[in-house]
Amino acid sequence: MVKDRPTIADVAARAGVSKGSVSFALNGRPGLAQATVDRILAAADELGWRPSNRARSLSVSKAFALGLVITRDPAVLSSDPFFPAFIAGVESVLSRGGQALVLQVVSAGDDEAAGYRRLAQDGRVDGVFLSDLRHEDPRIGLLRELGLPAVTLNRPEGSSPFPAVCLDDRPGMVEVVEHLLALGHRRIAHVAGPPTFVHATARSDALVATLADAGLEPVGLEVSDFTAAGGIEATRRLLALPQRPTAIVYANDRMAIAGLGAAQRAGLTVPDDLSIAGFDDSELAEFVHPGLTTVRADPYAFGEAAANTLNQLIDGTGEVADVELPPARLVVRRSTARLEES
Repeated sequence: MVKDRPTIADVAARAGVSKGSVSFALNGRPGLAQATVDRILAAADELGWRPSNRARSLSVSKAFALGLVITRDPAVLSSDPFFPAFIAGVESVLSRGGQALVLQVVSAGDDEAAGYRRLAQDGRVDGVFLSDLRHEDPRIGLLRELGLPAVTLNRPEGSSPFPAVCLDDRPGMVEVVEHLLALGHRRIAHVAGPPTFVHATARSDALVATLADAGLEPVGLEVSDFTAAGGIEATRRLLALPQRPTAIVYANDRMAIAGLGAAQRAGLTVPDDLSIAGFDDSELAEFVHPGLTTVRADPYAFGEAAANTLNQLIDGTGEVADVELPPARLVVRRSTARLEES
Protein backbone atom coordinates (compact mmCIF):
# COMPACT_ATOMS: atom_id res chain seq x y z
CA MET A 1 0.00 0.00 0.00
CA VAL A 2 1.36 3.42 -0.99
CA LYS A 3 1.74 5.73 1.98
CA ASP A 4 -0.07 9.09 1.64
CA ARG A 5 2.30 12.01 1.24
CA PRO A 6 2.42 14.26 4.33
CA THR A 7 0.39 17.47 4.20
CA ILE A 8 0.72 20.91 5.72
CA ALA A 9 -1.79 19.77 8.35
CA ASP A 10 0.55 16.93 9.30
CA VAL A 11 3.47 19.35 9.62
CA ALA A 12 1.33 21.71 11.73
CA ALA A 13 0.31 18.88 14.05
CA ARG A 14 3.90 17.69 14.44
CA ALA A 15 5.20 21.22 15.15
CA GLY A 16 2.24 22.22 17.36
CA VAL A 17 1.33 25.29 15.29
CA SER A 18 -1.42 26.41 12.93
CA LYS A 19 -1.48 25.60 9.23
CA GLY A 20 -1.11 29.32 8.55
CA SER A 21 2.14 29.41 10.51
CA VAL A 22 3.42 26.43 8.53
CA SER A 23 2.60 28.24 5.28
CA PHE A 24 4.46 31.35 6.44
CA ALA A 25 7.54 29.37 7.48
CA LEU A 26 7.73 27.18 4.38
CA ASN A 27 7.38 30.17 2.07
CA GLY A 28 10.04 32.19 3.91
CA ARG A 29 7.64 34.98 4.88
CA PRO A 30 8.29 37.22 7.90
CA GLY A 31 6.21 37.31 11.06
CA LEU A 32 7.28 34.21 12.98
CA ALA A 33 9.89 33.81 15.70
CA GLN A 34 13.01 32.07 14.44
CA ALA A 35 12.55 29.28 17.00
CA THR A 36 9.07 28.61 15.59
CA VAL A 37 10.39 28.60 12.03
CA ASP A 38 13.14 26.16 13.00
CA ARG A 39 10.60 23.85 14.68
CA ILE A 40 8.34 23.88 11.62
CA LEU A 41 11.22 23.20 9.21
CA ALA A 42 12.43 20.36 11.43
CA ALA A 43 8.94 18.84 11.49
CA ALA A 44 8.65 19.09 7.71
CA ASP A 45 12.02 17.40 7.31
CA GLU A 46 11.13 14.60 9.74
CA LEU A 47 7.89 13.88 7.88
CA GLY A 48 9.55 14.10 4.47
CA TRP A 49 7.13 16.85 3.43
CA ARG A 50 7.69 18.31 -0.03
CA PRO A 51 5.60 21.08 -1.64
CA SER A 52 3.28 20.27 -4.49
CA ASN A 53 4.16 23.09 -6.86
CA ARG A 54 1.37 22.11 -9.24
CA ALA A 55 -1.26 22.51 -6.53
CA ARG A 56 0.28 25.74 -5.29
CA SER A 57 0.43 27.16 -8.82
CA LEU A 58 -3.22 26.36 -9.49
CA SER A 59 -4.36 27.88 -6.19
CA VAL A 60 -2.47 31.18 -6.39
CA SER A 61 -1.60 31.56 -10.10
CA LYS A 62 2.13 31.46 -9.45
CA ALA A 63 4.87 29.40 -11.04
CA PHE A 64 6.95 29.14 -7.85
CA ALA A 65 10.03 29.56 -10.01
CA LEU A 66 12.50 32.33 -10.76
CA GLY A 67 14.40 32.76 -14.02
CA LEU A 68 18.00 33.47 -14.95
CA VAL A 69 19.12 33.99 -18.55
CA ILE A 70 22.89 33.77 -19.02
CA THR A 71 24.81 34.68 -22.16
CA ARG A 72 27.71 32.25 -21.91
CA ASP A 73 29.13 29.32 -23.83
CA PRO A 74 27.69 26.29 -21.96
CA ALA A 75 31.05 24.54 -22.32
CA VAL A 76 32.80 27.10 -20.09
CA LEU A 77 29.97 27.91 -17.66
CA SER A 78 31.18 25.43 -15.02
CA SER A 79 34.51 27.27 -14.76
CA ASP A 80 32.91 30.72 -14.64
CA PRO A 81 34.15 32.52 -11.50
CA PHE A 82 30.77 34.09 -10.70
CA PHE A 83 27.68 32.19 -11.79
CA PRO A 84 28.07 28.77 -10.08
CA ALA A 85 28.46 30.41 -6.67
CA PHE A 86 25.71 32.95 -7.44
CA ILE A 87 23.32 30.16 -8.42
CA ALA A 88 24.19 28.26 -5.22
CA GLY A 89 23.23 31.34 -3.21
CA VAL A 90 19.94 31.65 -5.10
CA GLU A 91 19.15 27.96 -4.57
CA SER A 92 19.83 28.24 -0.83
CA VAL A 93 16.82 30.57 -0.67
CA LEU A 94 14.56 28.85 -3.21
CA SER A 95 14.96 25.38 -1.72
CA ARG A 96 13.53 26.58 1.60
CA GLY A 97 10.33 27.75 -0.09
CA GLY A 98 9.90 24.89 -2.54
CA GLN A 99 10.75 27.11 -5.49
CA ALA A 100 12.79 26.27 -8.57
CA LEU A 101 15.33 28.13 -10.68
CA VAL A 102 14.74 28.09 -14.43
CA LEU A 103 18.10 28.61 -16.14
CA GLN A 104 18.55 29.43 -19.82
CA VAL A 105 22.01 29.67 -21.37
CA VAL A 106 21.82 31.56 -24.67
CA SER A 107 23.86 33.61 -27.09
CA ALA A 108 23.63 37.39 -26.95
CA GLY A 109 21.17 39.40 -29.04
CA ASP A 110 17.94 37.93 -30.40
CA ASP A 111 18.34 34.60 -28.57
CA GLU A 112 18.61 36.41 -25.25
CA ALA A 113 15.52 38.55 -25.86
CA ALA A 114 13.62 35.45 -27.01
CA GLY A 115 14.63 33.69 -23.80
CA TYR A 116 13.01 36.38 -21.67
CA ARG A 117 9.92 36.40 -23.88
CA ARG A 118 9.50 32.63 -23.50
CA LEU A 119 9.77 32.85 -19.73
CA ALA A 120 7.11 35.58 -19.60
CA GLN A 121 4.69 34.24 -22.20
CA ASP A 122 4.71 30.65 -20.95
CA GLY A 123 4.21 31.76 -17.36
CA ARG A 124 7.18 29.61 -16.38
CA VAL A 125 8.59 32.05 -13.82
CA ASP A 126 7.32 34.69 -11.42
CA GLY A 127 10.34 36.97 -11.94
CA VAL A 128 13.89 37.07 -13.25
CA PHE A 129 17.41 38.10 -12.29
CA LEU A 130 19.04 40.56 -14.69
CA SER A 131 22.81 40.01 -14.75
CA ASP A 132 25.75 41.31 -16.80
CA LEU A 133 24.25 44.80 -17.13
CA ARG A 134 25.20 46.57 -20.36
CA HIS A 135 25.54 50.21 -21.25
CA GLU A 136 22.14 51.43 -22.48
CA ASP A 137 20.80 47.99 -21.62
CA PRO A 138 17.77 47.19 -23.82
CA ARG A 139 16.61 44.43 -21.47
CA ILE A 140 15.28 46.96 -18.93
CA GLY A 141 12.68 48.16 -21.43
CA LEU A 142 11.98 44.60 -22.60
CA LEU A 143 11.18 43.35 -19.10
CA ARG A 144 9.04 46.42 -18.43
CA GLU A 145 7.16 45.69 -21.66
CA LEU A 146 6.70 42.04 -20.70
CA GLY A 147 5.47 42.97 -17.21
CA LEU A 148 8.01 40.58 -15.70
CA PRO A 149 9.23 41.43 -12.18
CA ALA A 150 13.02 41.65 -12.02
CA VAL A 151 15.97 42.40 -9.81
CA THR A 152 19.10 43.86 -11.39
CA LEU A 153 22.52 42.76 -10.25
CA ASN A 154 23.95 46.23 -9.59
CA ARG A 155 22.34 49.42 -10.82
CA PRO A 156 21.86 50.11 -14.52
CA GLU A 157 23.09 53.40 -15.94
CA GLY A 158 19.67 54.81 -16.79
CA SER A 159 16.36 54.77 -14.98
CA SER A 160 14.96 51.42 -13.92
CA PRO A 161 11.66 50.39 -12.32
CA PHE A 162 13.34 47.40 -10.67
CA PRO A 163 15.16 47.08 -7.33
CA ALA A 164 18.90 46.46 -7.49
CA VAL A 165 21.21 44.31 -5.41
CA CYS A 166 24.57 46.04 -5.48
CA LEU A 167 28.16 44.96 -4.86
CA ASP A 168 30.66 47.73 -5.61
CA ASP A 169 33.73 46.38 -7.45
CA ARG A 170 35.59 49.68 -7.48
CA PRO A 171 37.06 49.72 -3.94
CA GLY A 172 38.68 46.35 -4.59
CA MET A 173 40.28 47.53 -7.83
CA VAL A 174 41.53 50.69 -6.11
CA GLU A 175 43.12 48.53 -3.40
CA VAL A 176 44.87 46.34 -6.00
CA VAL A 177 46.47 49.33 -7.69
CA GLU A 178 47.46 50.95 -4.40
CA HIS A 179 48.99 47.63 -3.31
CA LEU A 180 51.12 47.46 -6.46
CA LEU A 181 52.15 51.10 -6.15
CA ALA A 182 53.23 50.48 -2.57
CA LEU A 183 55.40 47.62 -3.84
CA GLY A 184 57.21 50.04 -6.15
CA HIS A 185 55.51 49.20 -9.45
CA ARG A 186 55.07 52.01 -11.94
CA ARG A 187 54.70 50.07 -15.22
CA ILE A 188 51.29 48.58 -14.54
CA ALA A 189 49.14 47.11 -17.33
CA HIS A 190 45.52 46.02 -17.38
CA VAL A 191 43.57 43.26 -19.15
CA ALA A 192 39.97 44.49 -19.16
CA GLY A 193 36.68 42.72 -19.71
CA PRO A 194 34.22 43.44 -22.54
CA PRO A 195 33.46 47.19 -22.62
CA THR A 196 29.76 46.50 -23.22
CA PHE A 197 29.44 45.33 -19.59
CA VAL A 198 28.91 47.98 -16.92
CA HIS A 199 30.89 46.04 -14.30
CA ALA A 200 33.85 45.57 -16.66
CA THR A 201 33.95 49.30 -17.36
CA ALA A 202 33.67 50.11 -13.64
CA ARG A 203 36.71 47.95 -12.86
CA SER A 204 38.80 49.46 -15.66
CA ASP A 205 37.77 53.03 -14.82
CA ALA A 206 38.74 52.49 -11.17
CA LEU A 207 42.17 51.20 -12.17
CA VAL A 208 42.84 54.07 -14.60
CA ALA A 209 41.63 56.70 -12.09
CA THR A 210 43.79 55.31 -9.29
CA LEU A 211 46.87 55.35 -11.52
CA ALA A 212 46.04 58.90 -12.60
CA ASP A 213 45.92 59.98 -8.95
CA ALA A 214 49.52 58.75 -8.74
CA GLY A 215 50.50 60.66 -11.91
CA LEU A 216 50.57 57.48 -14.01
CA GLU A 217 48.64 55.73 -16.75
CA PRO A 218 48.53 52.07 -17.78
CA VAL A 219 51.57 51.06 -19.83
CA GLY A 220 49.22 48.79 -21.72
CA LEU A 221 45.46 48.24 -21.73
CA GLU A 222 44.15 45.16 -23.51
CA VAL A 223 40.43 44.59 -23.93
CA SER A 224 39.55 40.92 -23.66
CA ASP A 225 36.51 38.69 -23.11
CA PHE A 226 36.86 37.18 -19.59
CA THR A 227 38.01 33.82 -21.05
CA ALA A 228 41.25 31.94 -20.45
CA ALA A 229 42.14 32.07 -24.13
CA GLY A 230 41.56 35.81 -24.16
CA GLY A 231 43.75 36.22 -21.10
CA ILE A 232 46.61 34.32 -22.73
CA GLU A 233 46.50 36.36 -25.94
CA ALA A 234 46.31 39.67 -24.05
CA THR A 235 49.26 38.66 -21.85
CA ARG A 236 51.40 37.78 -24.85
CA ARG A 237 50.74 41.19 -26.41
CA LEU A 238 51.63 42.99 -23.19
CA LEU A 239 54.85 41.02 -22.73
CA ALA A 240 55.86 41.89 -26.28
CA LEU A 241 55.82 45.66 -25.58
CA PRO A 242 59.20 47.41 -25.94
CA GLN A 243 59.08 48.12 -22.23
CA ARG A 244 57.03 45.30 -20.78
CA PRO A 245 54.96 45.90 -17.64
CA THR A 246 56.26 44.87 -14.23
CA ALA A 247 52.70 44.15 -13.07
CA ILE A 248 49.46 43.15 -14.80
CA VAL A 249 45.98 43.48 -13.29
CA TYR A 250 43.28 41.30 -14.87
CA ALA A 251 39.53 41.93 -14.74
CA ASN A 252 38.84 38.38 -13.58
CA ASP A 253 40.69 35.40 -12.13
CA ARG A 254 40.22 33.17 -15.15
CA MET A 255 42.20 35.54 -17.36
CA ALA A 256 44.74 36.12 -14.58
CA ILE A 257 45.44 32.42 -14.03
CA ALA A 258 45.76 31.88 -17.77
CA GLY A 259 48.04 34.93 -17.98
CA LEU A 260 50.18 33.57 -15.15
CA GLY A 261 50.72 30.40 -17.14
CA ALA A 262 51.54 32.38 -20.28
CA ALA A 263 54.13 34.43 -18.39
CA GLN A 264 55.76 31.32 -16.97
CA ARG A 265 55.89 29.70 -20.40
CA ALA A 266 57.58 32.88 -21.66
CA GLY A 267 60.37 32.26 -19.16
CA LEU A 268 59.29 34.78 -16.53
CA THR A 269 59.11 34.04 -12.83
CA VAL A 270 56.02 35.27 -11.00
CA PRO A 271 56.32 37.41 -8.93
CA ASP A 272 60.09 38.05 -9.24
CA ASP A 273 59.90 39.18 -12.87
CA LEU A 274 56.21 40.01 -13.11
CA SER A 275 53.49 40.60 -10.51
CA ILE A 276 49.99 39.40 -11.41
CA ALA A 277 46.62 40.17 -9.81
CA GLY A 278 43.12 39.01 -10.65
CA PHE A 279 39.56 39.75 -9.62
CA ASP A 280 36.87 37.45 -8.07
CA ASP A 281 38.85 35.27 -5.62
CA SER A 282 37.58 32.17 -7.40
CA GLU A 283 38.15 28.71 -5.96
CA LEU A 284 41.41 28.09 -7.84
CA ALA A 285 43.00 31.44 -6.95
CA GLU A 286 44.39 30.13 -3.67
CA PHE A 287 45.75 26.90 -5.15
CA VAL A 288 47.64 27.97 -8.26
CA HIS A 289 51.39 28.51 -7.90
CA PRO A 290 52.08 31.10 -6.76
CA GLY A 291 48.76 31.84 -5.02
CA LEU A 292 46.91 34.59 -6.85
CA THR A 293 46.56 38.07 -5.37
CA THR A 294 43.00 39.02 -6.24
CA VAL A 295 39.85 40.86 -5.19
CA ARG A 296 37.22 39.01 -3.19
CA ALA A 297 33.58 39.52 -3.94
CA ASP A 298 30.94 37.17 -2.52
CA PRO A 299 28.74 35.79 -5.32
CA TYR A 300 27.03 33.34 -2.93
CA ALA A 301 25.81 36.21 -0.72
CA PHE A 302 24.93 38.09 -3.92
CA GLY A 303 22.68 35.19 -4.94
CA GLU A 304 21.03 34.96 -1.52
CA ALA A 305 20.28 38.68 -1.42
CA ALA A 306 19.01 38.73 -5.02
CA ALA A 307 16.63 35.80 -4.41
CA ASN A 308 15.25 37.32 -1.20
CA THR A 309 14.78 40.70 -2.90
CA LEU A 310 13.04 39.22 -5.94
CA ASN A 311 10.70 37.18 -3.72
CA GLN A 312 9.80 40.34 -1.79
CA LEU A 313 9.02 42.09 -5.06
CA ILE A 314 6.86 39.20 -6.29
CA ASP A 315 4.97 38.96 -2.96
CA GLY A 316 3.99 42.63 -3.33
CA THR A 317 4.08 43.27 0.40
CA GLY A 318 5.40 46.83 0.01
CA GLU A 319 8.09 48.94 -1.60
CA VAL A 320 11.29 46.97 -2.17
CA ALA A 321 14.47 48.97 -1.60
CA ASP A 322 17.85 48.47 -3.21
CA VAL A 323 20.27 46.28 -1.28
CA GLU A 324 23.89 47.27 -0.69
CA LEU A 325 26.29 44.38 -0.09
CA PRO A 326 29.79 44.77 1.40
CA PRO A 327 32.17 46.00 -1.35
CA ALA A 328 34.85 43.87 -2.99
CA ARG A 329 38.15 43.76 -1.08
CA LEU A 330 41.80 42.93 -1.82
CA VAL A 331 43.23 39.50 -0.95
CA VAL A 332 47.04 39.49 -1.03
CA ARG A 333 48.82 36.25 -1.94
CA ARG A 334 52.22 35.43 -3.44
CA SER A 335 51.71 36.42 -7.08
CA THR A 336 52.60 40.04 -6.27
CA ALA A 337 55.90 41.20 -4.75
CA ARG A 338 58.05 44.26 -4.25
CA LEU A 339 59.73 45.44 -7.44
CA GLU A 340 63.48 44.93 -7.36
CA GLU A 341 64.94 47.26 -9.96
CA SER A 342 68.07 45.98 -11.66
